[in-house]
Amino acid sequence: MRETVHTGDGRRLAVEVTGDLSGEPVFLLHGTPGSRLGPAPRPMLLYQQRVRMITYDRPGYGTSDRLPGRLVSHVAADVAAIADSLGIARFAVVGRSGGGPHALACAALLPHRVTRVAVLVSLAPRDADGLDWFAGMAASNVSEYTKALAGPDRLEASLRKRSVAIRRDPVRLLAQLRFDLTESDLRVVADAGVRAMLVRNYREALRVSADGWVDDALSFCSPWGFSPADISVPALLWHGEQDVFSPAGHTRWLAERIPGVTAILQPAAAHFGALRVLPDIVTWLLVGRPLPAADRA
Repeated sequence: MRETVHTGDGRRLAVEVTGDLSGEPVFLLHGTPGSRLGPAPRPMLLYQQRVRMITYDRPGYGTSDRLPGRLVSHVAADVAAIADSLGIARFAVVGRSGGGPHALACAALLPHRVTRVAVLVSLAPRDADGLDWFAGMAASNVSEYTKALAGPDRLEASLRKRSVAIRRDPVRLLAQLRFDLTESDLRVVADAGVRAMLVRNYREALRVSADGWVDDALSFCSPWGFSPADISVPALLWHGEQDVFSPAGHTRWLAERIPGVTAILQPAAAHFGALRVLPDIVTWLLVGRPLPAADRA
């Protein structure tokens, strides 16, 4: 079920609701670049779990209106507006990759509404004390974030050019990513269903412009607008040790600062390994059940 939600400042947000429409609400925040059609548990599994899953295009992605100069913290007001529109008082939140910082923002800034938060393969703040932010990061991401730190002009020129090519052929982004994928990630992306889902996700994300991609990168390299130490709800961090897109050191840094957090670092997994554990993460969000040993190893 697709809906358009209007925010308090008049912007439109494209929202998708799947699974059991009378089930427990879980917000899933997409990666970068990404959209509401990004990686998610299969609808049948959501029905079995009695989950009402809510995804949406962050500002500038898909058909959601842009919010120039947005910070990571701005997500909390948008998620609250969507929840209000759907008549939801309390909800869980999970964010993967670029959705990770945004999920943390919801937990920190909406503590009376967020029941639990789970974050998979997230970045840490760019100004994280004691963290070598670029250590272990793929050259393509180092280049992108270096441009973001230098200011929006070079970043916009680069991502707009890439987005035009990806709109013509979304498979191009997958082909570009393959140069940085580890053996672990290559096995995940080898699945035809995963590839088809990623292509659909990228096509929708960039169907209008690269604005969301640009604004995500800029927001990750700016102050987030909250401190991870402010998170008081139950929190779970998951990361593959072989990740080169958002290195595992970022999750280690976050784990040292979020009170009472459970942190799982899986030695054999990388970035896209998060897709395989997502169903178990959703179960944890609902009942707090420990993840299976395979997800914790």
